[in-house]
Amino acid sequence: MNLVITGSSSGIGRALAERLLAQGHRVWGVARSDQSDFAAAHPGAFGSSAGDVGRWEDAARAAGEAAAAWPHADGLVTCAGRHGEIGRALSADPQAWTDTIRTNLDGTFHAIRAFHPLLQRSPRRAKIVCFSGGGATKARVNFSAYGAAKTAVLRLVETIAAEERGTPLDINAVAPGSVNTRLTGEILALGREIVGEAEHKAAESLKAGGGSIDAALGLVEWLLSPASDGISGRLLAAPWDPWATLGRHAAELAPTDVYTLRRILPEERGLKFSQP
Repeated sequence: MNLVITGSSSGIGRALAERLLAQGHRVWGVARSDQSDFAAAHPGAFGSSAGDVGRWEDAARAAGEAAAAWPHADGLVTCAGRHGEIGRALSADPQAWTDTIRTNLDGTFHAIRAFHPLLQRSPRRAKIVCFSGGGATKARVNFSAYGAAKTAVLRLVETIAAEERGTPLDINAVAPGSVNTRLTGEILALGREIVGEAEHKAAESLKAGGGSIDAALGLVEWLLSPASDGISGRLLAAPWDPWATLGRHAAELAPTDVYTLRRILPEERGLKFSQP
């Protein structure tokens, strides 16, 4: 398959690129960092574009460069992201907060929008995999910008899935779980006073060897494969959800709100609130 990965120079994006290349896929990596050494190590299999997908101009240019090299793309994985502004929301730097949203949310949308024409040319069912988690399903103290962006990514995924129902496209979001990446180092560098005791302790555990990337990579591979055909608009947690068997339940899952953002009603928690 021809697969596009944003944020391919480090972390989950680089690990995913290496795994997909090892399995014989072709990968187009988009990142702000130079990737010429990695491309030289995988001649003919790895192409790259330098740019910040948080900027529409860069995302559009990268898509044009990929289109000049490939007749089509079969899948897109949007790994580009950063924690950005960290600390109490009510004392956050407004510009840094906005920049964090731009990187995580705009960067995801720009990549989807820019590469969609190339995905439409795929001879198979095209796949888009985005990264959510990290504050999307519950409040993440001191990470308001990152959490808000990741929640919005999930709603974007659900909306596109609803709009494109009936077309040969599946789009889903992944919560990777605790993985030791560059973002872990950022938390440790900032210290307990800024990120909070719980976040710092979790980062220390990850740095010491906790957390595996294998489940996240396996889930992305599965979502890129025909085994996940028909499953769209969902948030799947790599370490906890039974994603490997969901293909056999696609028809059962489709009409439900399982693995989606939703509002919980009082009666679902055994509560009864009277009308005024």
